[in-house]
Amino acid sequence: MIKELNLNGYDMFCFQCEQRAGNTGCTKFGVCGKSPRIAALQDLLVFQLKGIGYLVEELKKSGVKAVSADINRYMVDALFTTLTNVSFDEAPIGELIIKGNGIKENLIKALGERNVIEAASYKAPITVDLMVDAAKAISIPALNINEDITSLRELLIYGLKGMAAYAHHAYVQGYENQEVYEFFYKGLAATLNDALGAEEWIGLNMELGQVNFKIMELLDKANTDSFGHPVPTAVPVTKKKGPFIIVSGHDLKDLKELLEQTEGKGINIYTHGEMLPAHAYPELHKYPHLVGNYGGAWQDQQKEFDGIPGAVLMTTNCIQKPRNSYMDRIFTTSVVAWPGAVHIDEVDGHKDFTPVIEKALSLGGFMEEDEEQTILVGFGHNATLSHAGEIIEAVKQGAIKHFFLIGGCDGAKSGRNYYTDLATSLPQDTVILTLACGKYRFNKLDFGTVAGLPRLLDVGQCNDAYSAIKIALALSEAFECSVNDLPLSLILSWYEQKAVCILLTLLSLGIKNIKLGPSLPAFITPNVLKVLIENFNIAPTTTVSEDLKEILG
Repeated sequence: MIKELNLNGYDMFCFQCEQRAGNTGCTKFGVCGKSPRIAALQDLLVFQLKGIGYLVEELKKSGVKAVSADINRYMVDALFTTLTNVSFDEAPIGELIIKGNGIKENLIKALGERNVIEAASYKAPITVDLMVDAAKAISIPALNINEDITSLRELLIYGLKGMAAYAHHAYVQGYENQEVYEFFYKGLAATLNDALGAEEWIGLNMELGQVNFKIMELLDKANTDSFGHPVPTAVPVTKKKGPFIIVSGHDLKDLKELLEQTEGKGINIYTHGEMLPAHAYPELHKYPHLVGNYGGAWQDQQKEFDGIPGAVLMTTNCIQKPRNSYMDRIFTTSVVAWPGAVHIDEVDGHKDFTPVIEKALSLGGFMEEDEEQTILVGFGHNATLSHAGEIIEAVKQGAIKHFFLIGGCDGAKSGRNYYTDLATSLPQDTVILTLACGKYRFNKLDFGTVAGLPRLLDVGQCNDAYSAIKIALALSEAFECSVNDLPLSLILSWYEQKAVCILLTLLSLGIKNIKLGPSLPAFITPNVLKVLIENFNIAPTTTVSEDLKEILG
């Protein structure tokens, strides 16, 4: 655990994701591909954000309740940049660090003569090499306070990173929540307060869960207002003849813009990874050249993109180091970045995807096409709850005995076959709800139907966890019981920080008996885990047979 780490002579230290080296942390080079220099720059950027949080909280004491929208969005994007598999490019991270200097300078001026703590007044160097050196002085020592306090504080920081992703997706569509922004500053400021005790940190983490529920609700509104409510849709998972662009990540607005700019150009658009649920939105599905989904989850992209005769657009997180065979045809946008990849910037609220389009046309695309095969998506809360009467009656009649939510973030580490084995081992009188990229472990399998409904209901992206929660809450209301008393089991996989904030949301809503795997976070100490077990009965996944025996009796 944290106190056992030997950090002498470290090159870096990072344990924020599930695939960390040796189940403790990456100290030489990130398993994700993050170099020690990138790790250092991200640490320094987070340190800048902590100082900004402190200064905004101090301004609030002076009666200034809100800062500019530009600062709010900077804070969200900067946090998002430090999330796993987002940015591997030194230059844009360095630019964000320098921008943080200017923001802090202006906030300090607004405070007038008031003294501020050293961390808040800190001014980062203006060259990347000096930034890397400076980061070494602040990153590792920050872990050496108290093992359990460090654990709870890191839990909050990673929850903030995950929540920033949802806030980003909402604000790019014009949807913002001041209360959510205010909590970012409150949480960041708290990380500089060494006087806080365990109870206060637990309270902050539970508050983060509640706030994250609000931003997930707002993001759901942004998506459904913009693109309509998802409807059950059969999505081809086979190749079509002709030039093509594969769109990965999560940003539906980027996909919409690309569809508009490629209309009538003879280019097929495929979704990839977390973009799969886009096919269920009426305002996206209406484009006939949105032809299907290519490949599976994010961790298979190096194999799936190897030498493809088309272009790839990465819209948010989940990028891996591109192989040379497709380095010339992968493009990035928004906060995602890889050195050497062409980046598409937004100018006056618009992105020009011409370089992506020209590359796709020059490569020619697939020469042949496959016999069509499809999978079913589109069971968000609106579509699923439209069948609420049938579902409730099926439960009362005994046709449906249990619901399993099997989903979350997927990854490449061994042990994740557990989720496939679990799904295929479930009795025929059970329903499987799934979301996020974890569903790629089993979403191409045929689970049949139960009570006239598909047994596998794809709720959407990790961004759509709100839908799954809303379905659970609606069922608990219909059966006049708590969610914990429903015939519902949550079996979740985690990989990065969005899963952390979703877990905190579930816990803050009082949802218990969650099974989490394939391994527990390295930043959770035994004492913190004990609190989670005692209060929420959270437990690690074990074996499929043992877990099913416990759940189904």
